[in-house]
Amino acid sequence: MKVLLYFENQNLIAKSGIGRALKLQKEALSYTDVEVTTDTKSLDYDVLHINTYGVNSHHMVNKAHKLGKKVVYHGHSTYEDFRNSFTGSNTIAPLFKRYLVSLYSKSDAIITPTPYSKQLLRGYRLNQPIIPISNGIPLEKYQHDDDKIKKFREYFDLADDQKVIMSVGLFFERKGILDFVELAKRHPEHVFIWFGYTDLRLVPNKISRLIKGNHPRNLIFPGYITGDVIRGAFQGADLFLYPSYEETEGIVVLEALASKQKVLVRDIPVYKKWLQDGVNSYKARDLDEFEIKMQKILTGESPNLSESGYKLAQTRDLPEIGKQLQAVYKMVLEG
Repeated sequence: MKVLLYFENQNLIAKSGIGRALKLQKEALSYTDVEVTTDTKSLDYDVLHINTYGVNSHHMVNKAHKLGKKVVYHGHSTYEDFRNSFTGSNTIAPLFKRYLVSLYSKSDAIITPTPYSKQLLRGYRLNQPIIPISNGIPLEKYQHDDDKIKKFREYFDLADDQKVIMSVGLFFERKGILDFVELAKRHPEHVFIWFGYTDLRLVPNKISRLIKGNHPRNLIFPGYITGDVIRGAFQGADLFLYPSYEETEGIVVLEALASKQKVLVRDIPVYKKWLQDGVNSYKARDLDEFEIKMQKILTGESPNLSESGYKLAQTRDLPEIGKQLQAVYKMVLEG
């Protein structure tokens, strides 16, 4: 069995969740006997596994059909998580939804990260099989490492007793970045770090002004950082706070769980079935509840749930994800 993994404009999307999904899929499939190619000119494959939505993606799907190949579409994006992202996204969201449907409807099966995103896609009246498979996490890369934690704290010149709240995401309003800024304003005694990057020409002025400097001194926007510093942050921060309003899963949440980090997320539908408030993570419904729960976690008043969170991450380790992807390919090939 040979699969063509296709990602359009890889350089453009490299810093997004979809961009990171390519690396995760490659690694997950390395634990199977599925042969993988990313050569877009190849004709020697059985299944096209496509992850992107541009014009070239349309062409790849049409080409695959003409060659008699099976097509599996990875439903990373929805109408719901397209809204409240870049400037003008709400205006064109209905058109984007119709475009998504036109793409997804050309597939033999659709993979999407969670049962919640499956529910959303089923609401688009798509008739193909829709299979929820987590993006997964390479657990071994998130094992405790004192050197990485040291590099993180040295990189930001943090005192040993300094409490640090971290988050990761694009500079989208949907990601809850405005609430993160407000929490930093309310608690100047803590350091808040938002990792991630988005071209400021793409986001509303109220957000670009924040990033450029109109934010509290205890809030840091270091940009897109990879390697030991970000891994050390996941392990060495005092809390991973993720205030996003809409997700299809959230790879960064899996990273925090795999790092045995304390996790506080917004109480939104995507987390309903797998993140349990007070069991393996904490959830907040609004800004004030984020503040209350954040403080209780930082002071130790709320129990540390990181071990339970890690057990959840174990169920999404990449070898298991590889098996699930292979099963979908086998299903479409057997018809």
